Amino acid sequence: MKISIIDIRIGNLRSVQKAFAAVGAEVELVSDPVGILAADKLVLPGVGAFGAGMTALQSRGLVAPIQEAVSRGIPLLGICLGMQLLFATSEEMGTHQGLNLLPGRVVRFPEMGLVVPHMGWNELEPVGAHPLLDQVPAGAHAYFVHSFYCAPDDPAIVTAWTEYGQPVPAIVARDQVFGIQFHPEKSQHVGLQIMQNYVNLT
Repeated sequence: MKISIIDIRIGNLRSVQKAFAAVGAEVELVSDPVGILAADKLVLPGVGAFGAGMTALQSRGLVAPIQEAVSRGIPLLGICLGMQLLFATSEEMGTHQGLNLLPGRVVRFPEMGLVVPHMGWNELEPVGAHPLLDQVPAGAHAYFVHSFYCAPDDPAIVTAWTEYGQPVPAIVARDQVFGIQFHPEKSQHVGLQIMQNYVNLT
């Protein structure tokens, strides 16, 4: 199974590419509509600001092709900023429209004595069974770095939570759209297992 990583020159592209290769996936980088629509499975990585991420997608003419790929049933995994871009809107440095593949918005952590960004290892609290979490035990730790978090309209799309002053979505899934807020490529065996599970999805 070939994994096509959407290359918008933002953040953790190479480390994600190497991690997927480490679990035995055939990996390619795609940066144009043709490559996106020809993919078996897509991955949208990224770090940084929501607005910059959407600008990068828009400037390359990739928003509509990504939406069309999902409508065709091509699986899409968003990682870190990539997960946030899956949602409808973000309030990071103004209001920005996202890919609108998942209903909800991206919001800043509330002022409650927390250190922001949320950075470091946190427990994953799965919600039932899900193929992305196959062989990942409850209480496994993953590595997070983010100042904003996703607030889905429907909490039922959350397949794993973490706790940072409040419950925070760590993994979301609806149909063939998946999002991981933490960095699986930095989360050692837990992250690699989740990446392997995405490769194995049918």
